[in-house]
Amino acid sequence: MAAFIKGFDEQNRRISTQNLLQQIYAALERGETDFEVLASGHHDIGGPLWTADGQPLRFHVKNPGQRVGSFGLDGTDIVVEGSAPADAGWLNAGATLTIKGDSGDTTGHCAASGKIFVAGQVGTRSGSLMKHDPAFEPPELWVLKKTGSFSFEFMGGGIAVVCGVNYEQAESVLGDRACMGMVGGTVYVRGPVAGLSDDVWLLDLDAGDQEFVLRGLADFLARVDRAELLARLSDMTSWKKIVAKTYAERQARGRISLRDFRLGKWVEGGIFGDIVQDDYRHVAQLVNSGSDRLKIPHWLEKRYAAPCQSACPSFIPTQDRLRLLREGKQAEALQLVLQYSPFPASVCGMVCPNLCMDACSRRFLDAPVSMKALGKLSLDTPAPACAATTSKSVAIIGGGPGGLSAAWQLRLKGHAVTVYEADSQLGGKLWQAIPRERLPAEILQTEIDRLLATGIEARLNQRIDRSTFETLRQQHDAVVIASGAHNPVVIPFPGHERLIKGLDFLKQLNSGVRATLGEKVVVIGAGNAGMDVVLGAYACGARQVTAIDVQKPAAYQKEIDHVTALGAQIRWPVYTERISEKGLHTKDGELLEADSVIIAIGERPDLSFVPPGWLTPRGMMNVNACYQVEGCENVFAIGDTTRPGLLTDAIGQGHEAAEACDSWLNGLEVVARPKPQMIPQRQLSKELFRPANRSRLRQGQDPLAESTRCISCGTCRDCSLCLEACPEGAIERIEKADGSFEYRSDDNLCIGCGICAGICPCGIWTMEQAV
Repeated sequence: MAAFIKGFDEQNRRISTQNLLQQIYAALERGETDFEVLASGHHDIGGPLWTADGQPLRFHVKNPGQRVGSFGLDGTDIVVEGSAPADAGWLNAGATLTIKGDSGDTTGHCAASGKIFVAGQVGTRSGSLMKHDPAFEPPELWVLKKTGSFSFEFMGGGIAVVCGVNYEQAESVLGDRACMGMVGGTVYVRGPVAGLSDDVWLLDLDAGDQEFVLRGLADFLARVDRAELLARLSDMTSWKKIVAKTYAERQARGRISLRDFRLGKWVEGGIFGDIVQDDYRHVAQLVNSGSDRLKIPHWLEKRYAAPCQSACPSFIPTQDRLRLLREGKQAEALQLVLQYSPFPASVCGMVCPNLCMDACSRRFLDAPVSMKALGKLSLDTPAPACAATTSKSVAIIGGGPGGLSAAWQLRLKGHAVTVYEADSQLGGKLWQAIPRERLPAEILQTEIDRLLATGIEARLNQRIDRSTFETLRQQHDAVVIASGAHNPVVIPFPGHERLIKGLDFLKQLNSGVRATLGEKVVVIGAGNAGMDVVLGAYACGARQVTAIDVQKPAAYQKEIDHVTALGAQIRWPVYTERISEKGLHTKDGELLEADSVIIAIGERPDLSFVPPGWLTPRGMMNVNACYQVEGCENVFAIGDTTRPGLLTDAIGQGHEAAEACDSWLNGLEVVARPKPQMIPQRQLSKELFRPANRSRLRQGQDPLAESTRCISCGTCRDCSLCLEACPEGAIERIEKADGSFEYRSDDNLCIGCGICAGICPCGIWTMEQAV
C-alpha cells in the first residue's frame, strides 16, 4: 500500500513545501517506496531521492507545483495526474516522469538522462540545454501535441519527439525560433515546422530513425493512456528530424567581420545605437599603452584625507605628523600639531575621546596608532612665530578651549587679540570641570602659558552684559563669541531643590573645595560629564556611586570602563519620579538611597548680552556655515553657544571661525572649510604591514615608534614599491626644488595594468577608466 502524503494539515490548511518534503523523507526512512501525493502547488516533488538498498521509488502526484521531478534519479518513476507547471523534469538525471496533461515552460530544461512523457503540449524553451554524457543513456522528451517558442534552444544532446497531434494544420508545431544555438542531439517532429534556426538541418528519417520512433511510440502512448493513436502516428512519411550543423558546415555560410556586422546588421537607433560610439580603428597590440589603454593610473597625493584626519574635529593631519617623525624631523612634527590646536597635550593627550583612534585604519590589523602619546610629546614645544603684526584687533568673549583656539589662530596670523574671561583663570571647562585626575593642572597651565607667550592679552573676571558687549564691538574690528554653556539644566520634578548641579560641583572641586556628599551618591546623567561627576564624587569620599539615565549612556566606553573599575554602577533606563531626603525615587517605585543627588544632564549658554534677533528659537547663536552671526558679519560664534559638542569640537570651530574672521578682516570672500573626503579602506594594501603583538601594544609603546605603524593613508610614504614593481618601468620619482617629490607614470610606456595601484600601501595610485 502506498504512503499517502497530503499537502494539508488537520484543519485543511495548506502546509509549506518544506513540511511536505519532510514527510516524504520521513517515510523514506521508514522504508516506504511507493507514494501517493496530494499536493497544492508544492514544488520539487520526486527528486533527488534514493533508497539505501537501491529499491525503485514510485510517486503518483496530483496538483504539483514547479520543478516536479527536478534532479530525478535513476530508479524513480513519477506519474502526474493532470498538468504540471514550469520546470518539470528540470535537470532530470535518470528518472521517468509521466505528465498526463500539459506541461509548463522549460519542461526538460537541462535534462541529462531519464525520460519525460507529456500527454499534452509543453511551454516555451522546453528541451533547452538538454545534454548527453556518453557514460549514461541519453535523455528523452516525448510530447504528444506541440511546444512553445524557443524549444530545444542550445540543445547539446539527447532525443526529443514531438508528435503534433491535432496540430497538423498549425504554422509550426515547434513554435517560433526553435533550435536556436542547437549544437547536438536529435529532434523528431511530426507536422509542420517553420522558423527554424540556421544552425540546424531538417531531414527525412532513415531506417534507424524510423525504428527508434516506432519502438518508442508504443511505450509513450501507453504511459499517457492514448494507445489508440499508435496506428495514426506510425505513418513515418509525416515525420522529419532536426539535427545540428557541424562546425565546418556553419563556417561554410561565410563569416562577416564585427565591423561589417555592426555597420550593416545593427538596427539604426537600436538599443546599442546611442551607447556605443566606435571609430572602428584597428589596434594591433594585445597590450597597449598611451591612449589605447583601458585604464590610466594617477598619483593622487593628498587627494583623500586619512581616516584619522577626517574624523578629527580639530582637523589635525596626524599622518603628516607621523611622516615627519619617520623622516627624523621631530621638531617639525611637534610644531605641526600647534598649527591646528594650542592644546595637543591637554586635549589630544589627556581628555579627548580620540575619534581619530576610532577611525584609524591600523585597528584592522592590530590596534590604532596611539594618538594620546603623540599629543603629550608636544607639551614643551614652543609656540610658532606669529605673522607680521596687522592693524586689526579681535575680541574673544570666553577663555575656554574654543575661545582660546580662535585667539591662538588669529594671533598667529598677526592680529591683536584680547580674551575676555568671566572666571579668574583661563581654560574654561578644561580648568573648571575636568577632574584633575584626568587633566593635571600643570599640563594645562603649561599650554596656557605657551598661548599667552604669543602676545594674546587676557582680561580675567570680565563678565559681559549688553553695555560692555556694545563697547567691545566698537573697540575691536571683529568679535568671536565663545562663552560656552555654564547654566546647568535642572528638571523641575518634586524635590529638585535638593539637587546638586554637576557643573557647579566640578568647578568647586577643581577650585580645591571638597563637598561633603556622604557615602551614597546618585548621579542623574550618564554622559561624559556624568562620568566626571562620578569621579569627583569618589574624590570627595563617596563609597557607593550610581549613575542613571533615561537612555543608553552617551559617555564614551573608556570613560564608562574607568568609573566601573572604581565600583560605580550605571543603570538605564531609569526615570526619576522625585527627590526626597532618602534619595531618588524612580517612576516604577524603586528607591535609590542617596545622601546626595547630583544632576549632570547638560548646560545651556547665557547669551543675554546679545540682541535677541541673533538667537535661534532654542536660544542658541544663529550662525552660517562660516560661524558668522546671521545679521552681523563681523561677529562670529562657536562652541556650546551654537550647539553642544566635545572640547575638540570647540577647538576645531575656533580654528574655522578664526580663518573666516581673518578672511573678513582682509576683505576676502568668506568661504566655509570643505570637509575632506576620507580615503576608502579598499584602496589601502594593509596586508603589506606586519601586525604587532597586541599585548605589547597594551603595555604601552614609545610614541616615536608609532610612526612606523602608521599606514600613512592617502599620503605617499615614498616607499618606491610602485617604482620597483612596474613591469614596464613606466614610473619615475621626481625630486622638486623645494625638497618635495612626486611619482609620475609615462603614458608612452604604461600599459594600464594596475599593479601600481594594487601594491601601493597608502592608496595613492588610483586607476581611472579611459574615456
